[in-house]
Amino acid sequence: MDTDDLGQINQYLTFKLDDEVFALGIAKVREVLDFSDVTKVPQTPVFMRGVINLRGNVVPVVDMRIKFSMSETEATVNTCIIITEVEMDGEPSILGALVDSVQEVLEIGPDQIEPPPRIGTNLDTAFIQGMGKHNEEFIIILDIDKVFSADEITLIQAVD
Repeated sequence: MDTDDLGQINQYLTFKLDDEVFALGIAKVREVLDFSDVTKVPQTPVFMRGVINLRGNVVPVVDMRIKFSMSETEATVNTCIIITEVEMDGEPSILGALVDSVQEVLEIGPDQIEPPPRIGTNLDTAFIQGMGKHNEEFIIILDIDKVFSADEITLIQAVD
């Protein structure tokens, strides 16, 4: 059976950073947690907010706003940590992504996704899987495995 079925609808978890809407493929999302205390770890990158205890496991938490050159995430009633599985050096790793708010799970078909823009954005587009469109609004679909550089991954792995 051909897995490259063009009629395939993909599900994405959408979330907000500032006024921008981003999305992660639902297959990469383990769970969504309310923001709780994060234990700061000394001498980690500025985007690394710290670690949380998730059922006995140490999980690094990354502030996605700082990672994308925005101001630090302010803790509000809507602030969430998306627990996601990231491929690091061929090994799956669990990572918490701190975001302003989680929106909803959307189904976006391949015909609703454009390739990443080549110009006119302040983001490095290597980790953008595509630009989804929903209700006339663009959604930046992330390839979470490419959001962090090899050096950053090494620093994150040193924490857990």
